[in-house]
This record gives sequence, structure tokens and C-alpha cells, in this order.
Amino acid sequence: MIHGQPVADPYRWLEDADADATQAWSNTQAALYVDQLRTWPGVERAAARIRELMSAGLVGVPIWRGERYFQMRREPEQEHAVLLVSDSGEDGERHERVLLDPMALDPTGLTTLDSWQPSKEGDLLAYQVSVGGSEESVLRVIEVATGRSVDGPIDRARYSPVAFLPGGAAYYYVRRLPPESLPEGEQQFHRRIYLHRLGTDPATDVEIFGADRDIRSYYGVGVSRDGRWLTVSAATGTAPRNDLWIADLTAGPAGHAAASASALEAPLLRPVTVGLDAQTDVQVGRDGRLYVATDLAAPRGRLAVTDPTDPGPSTWRTLLAGSEDDGTVLEDTAICDGDQLDAPLLLASWTRHAVSELTVHDLATGEQLDGDRGRVPLPGLGSIGGLVERPDGGPLIWFSYTDHTTPAHIHRYDARSGALEVVAGPPGTVPRLEVRTRQVEFTSTDGTTVRMFVIGSGDHSADDPDAGRAPTPRPTILYGYGGFGVSLTPAYSASVAAWVEAGGCYAVANLRGGSEEGEGWHRAGMLGAKHRVFEDFEAAAEHLIATGVTTAEQLCLSGGSNGGLLVGATVTRRPDLARAVVCSAPLLDMVRYEQFGLGATWNVEYGSAEVAEEFGWLYSYSPYHHVRLGTAYPAVLFTVFEGDSRVDPLHARKMCAALQQATSSGRPVLLRAERDVGHGARALSRTVALAAETMAFSAAQTTLDLG
Repeated sequence: MIHGQPVADPYRWLEDADADATQAWSNTQAALYVDQLRTWPGVERAAARIRELMSAGLVGVPIWRGERYFQMRREPEQEHAVLLVSDSGEDGERHERVLLDPMALDPTGLTTLDSWQPSKEGDLLAYQVSVGGSEESVLRVIEVATGRSVDGPIDRARYSPVAFLPGGAAYYYVRRLPPESLPEGEQQFHRRIYLHRLGTDPATDVEIFGADRDIRSYYGVGVSRDGRWLTVSAATGTAPRNDLWIADLTAGPAGHAAASASALEAPLLRPVTVGLDAQTDVQVGRDGRLYVATDLAAPRGRLAVTDPTDPGPSTWRTLLAGSEDDGTVLEDTAICDGDQLDAPLLLASWTRHAVSELTVHDLATGEQLDGDRGRVPLPGLGSIGGLVERPDGGPLIWFSYTDHTTPAHIHRYDARSGALEVVAGPPGTVPRLEVRTRQVEFTSTDGTTVRMFVIGSGDHSADDPDAGRAPTPRPTILYGYGGFGVSLTPAYSASVAAWVEAGGCYAVANLRGGSEEGEGWHRAGMLGAKHRVFEDFEAAAEHLIATGVTTAEQLCLSGGSNGGLLVGATVTRRPDLARAVVCSAPLLDMVRYEQFGLGATWNVEYGSAEVAEEFGWLYSYSPYHHVRLGTAYPAVLFTVFEGDSRVDPLHARKMCAALQQATSSGRPVLLRAERDVGHGARALSRTVALAAETMAFSAAQTTLDLG
């Protein structure tokens, strides 16, 4: 009984992964899965084609430090991407070498490079690795020139930013308190910001910030290029709001910028935005001004400028802002400056209904340049990733571009001429894909217009109303997420391409709960409005069926993590809507989700079962609690990862058992459990195997011939 409501939980015993009964049940599920896997035609062919389509490899945007840059790259057959460093030699040529290779660190492939950050001079590199999908990052620092380790390991550094001070002798970072000092169940929380001096015992680090705040808080920390300004941010869990402070490190007796005092005191932090319902980030520019990226009074984002000595919102002057009228959302900006330009310029990336655009503005006024100089043409219906400038300035900006048929390529914009150039592509061969993407609109239950990308192969992608011919229904996968402000923008996917090549369609719905239409779109699908996300997804499926793209018997729903909750809720709300469901790393018991993994950090998105009203929201859609005996459920494949420290596999175990007991359809309900991987990065071979098996399941259920 919870808040007066009887709550059945017949499979709670499956929460204990180590119990003999759970182990026996899991072994039975593994055998059942293998038996079913043998009956799906085309698994090996799917794996071969997906691997071939992934053989393009990948390349990341260069991160500059002087004439040296750092860049991620994966060659076609590499299990993990490696971190490269490129130097300008005395011969005038660039010399590239591998700085970090996860396979060299661990030939088993179980170690992942979680993050990295060069020092301001580029002579040191902080990096974080974890093992077996745990994401429990360990922090180390190496010399870039030699690869020699000079600091660390420092544990408990999961999700830690690293902010070097000039000279590299010290850096700020985030670390959890020692587990032995914490109450049971709170070991994943209690973060603090510390100042660490290179080569010293981290036990002597100076605590800068975090005491007496909510134990679920995540922190950000940054130091300006000149070392004068420290910025600190704090957010409660995944809340779409944060507090922000700034400190002058040159003020006070210790002189923090030098990091040389024997006893460094905590800097005096001045509030920028504290207690406001907004997300804000700041950066001190090369011109000494404070640039503020925020959604305060601007749900579609804006960029403002102010003085770091007086940084409050009343002093902000807006340069750019997204607009409800034209559907734009401001995503990122970068500054072009230097003696080669008549005046500094501002490059801005936007999305309009999830599709990227790039514009050029006067930095002083924010006004867009006239004519062709004010708009940078992009290759297609795609997505821009990360505008990167040189820290020491200049007229060049780098960014990545991808779409549904194009792996990420690195582009360079030159503000002197307005020219856009591709400077790096994937290291492997990019196959030519006869694939077309169109964006469609449909109406959700409450009358809201929602958009969706529909991806089809060249021979039938014209099956839409604009083509003047009747559609031919195809096996179709409908994918959604709808949470945490995550935008589903166009991107290359080998598994999507392989599905479409085989004759299927693939649809991606831009549901409320994401931020494709700004922060208001996110909030329209969180907390008590979460049901709107499910309604949007159901309307997307109905649109695909009504317009002849597919039929209910040819439709497979797909989602992972929060998207696993989405498809899990759809299974119980509308079991008639689709033939099959792939539900990966899902949240499904929304009554008890806070008690496991990082669940307590998500109640700012979903609500808490401890609050009567919020329990009502959660219980009203909790998939596990809405499984009904004798219902004809679709075929369901749950995929879980035993190293997952975010979403515990117990959710899928309980839901799988409940559906197997309840379904009357005769369609399989299966659990694919994978060891030594987690919620995030994994080796290439693991990615291929998972994608091929889920594709084969979807194809077998929707009658797609994989050839």
C-alpha cells in the first residue's frame, strides 16, 4: 500500500541479481533467447552489412592548443576510437601520433575512454577511463610530449569536469566523498569540487564547493583562458535548471591563479543566476566580456553579454535569441576575431524543427550579416556538432556535420572569405546509400503538431503524398526518446542504413520531452505531463499506419533508457499498435525506480513516489504495474547490460517475467542480457552484434527479408 493505493509487485524477488532464484531464472531466459535467435534468418548477413557500413570509422572535431590539436578517430577495424595529437614540426609539416588507445590500455576491449581535457598550454592531458561499462571513471594526467604519467590515479571521478589553471600545476575537478563515510545507498552521490595540485595526494585536495547542498547535485567548473575567472555551476540531479557563480581568482591574499600558496582558501563566489528556473552557462571571452548562454526568459535559447564583475541578469544585453515565430532554437555560438578581420564576427548554430542551420552575425550588435555572408549553406537535412574555435582566437571555426546518409565530416568555416571547407572525413570508405529522408507533421491527441523523420530507400522513399502515388506499406521501425531535453536530430547510423537498404522504413519521432522545439517542448513532456510523450508516440505510429507507410503487423517500436520507458508504456497502453517492440536498458518500475542506480537523480524529470501527487503520476503509467493477464501483447525483446550503473537490469527482468505470464498472443517475450558492458560506450564488435540481433528480431516479426 502506497499513499492508500494497493501496489502489486509479484516479481520483486528478481531485483536481487545475485539470488539463486534470480540466477536460475536468468539462465532460463538466456537459453530461451539463444533458441529463438537461431530461428531468425539473416543475423550473420545483418552483422556483416552493419560492420561494412560502420567501416567508414569516425573522426572528431579538432581541439586546439596553440599549433597543437587533439582529435578522436576510429579506423575501420578498430574496436575503439583513439585519441590523436597533431603537432606542427620544424619541417613545416604536421606530425600525428596516437596519444591514448583504449585497446593498448586493455586488450580485452572492456576499458573505455570516457573523457579527456588538455591543459591550457596543451602540454598536459587529463583523461578518464572506466572498465566493464561501469562508467566509474578514474582520472589521470599525462605529459603530451612523452605520454608519461604525472598524476593520478584519482578514483570516484565519474562525470568529472577538469579545469586546468594556467601552467598546469593545478586543476579543479569533481569527486565523490569516500563511500565508507556515507550512509548505505548514498555512495553514488555527495559530490564536491576540489582544487588539486599536480602530483600530490588527492586526500590533501582543497574542497572548494559542494558541502551542505542536495546530495544529488552535479557540478560544473571552468577557468578562463587567462586564469583570472573561475565559474562554478550546480544542478540537482538532471533538473532543467542550475545555479551559477563566478569568482575572481586574482582577488584575495592567496592568489589562486598561481596555485602556489601553501594553504589555498576557497575563492569568493559571486552569484550569476541562483534560485532561478533556468539553465545557464557562461564563458569569459578573449575580449574580457562574459558571454551568457541561457534559456532564462527565452525557452528557445539566447546569448547575452555582460561584465564579469557585475554578472547578474539585470546587466545582460541579448545578442541572439531563438524564436517561436520562425521555429528556431539557438544551439551554439563561436567567435571569429583577429587582425585579419575588419570586425569580430559571431558564428551561430540553430535548429529549426531539429534540422541544423548556420548563420553569421556582427559580434558587437548580434545583427545577421547581409545576403549570402549571413548564412552558411550546409550539405543537407542534417546536424551540426560543436562549434570549436582556437582558444587564442582567429578567423577559423571547426564543426562536424552528419545526416542520415552521411557519417560525420569535419568542416571549417573561414570568416575572412565566408568559405566552408571539408577538412576531414571518416578514415574508411563511405558507401553510397540510396536513402531519402523526409520530415512529416502529424497531430497528437491534444491537437499539438509533432514532427517526425521518415527514412526510406531510394526505390520506395517516394511513397508519400507529395509523390503522387499510393504508398506501399513496408516493415517499419519507429524510434523515440522523449525526455531529459534530448533532441533527436539527423545522424548517420549503420543499423538504420542496413534496415532501410533491406527494404524497410525507419522513423524517428521528435516527441515532447525532448528539446527539438526548445525548453518549453521538454517541459511539456515531463513530471505530470509525461503522458503527453506517450500520446505523441502513439500518434506517430497511427500516422505511419494511416498514411500507408506501414501496418500494425509490420511495425516495430524501439527505444532505450528513457526511450525504453516510452516503448514499455506503449506496450501496456496500446498493445494493439505494433507487432514487435525492442526495449533496451529500460526504466519500467516507476514506483521503485528511485531506489536503484542513479534513479534518485531523475525524480526532477519524472517525480517522486514519496510525494502523493507525484506517485499518482508515476503509478498511472508505470509499465510493470499495467501488465494485464490475458492480453495479446506484441513480441518484445528486452536488451540489458549487466555493467549498467545507470538503469538497473532489474526493470527488464521484472517486466519480462510479467509479460511472459500475461500475454495471450503467443509471440515471444525475450531477454538478451550482456555482461561487461554498460549504458554507454562499448567496443565495435559488441555494437555490431547487438545491432544485428535486434535487427534480425525486428525483421522476423515484421516479415522483412534481410536477404
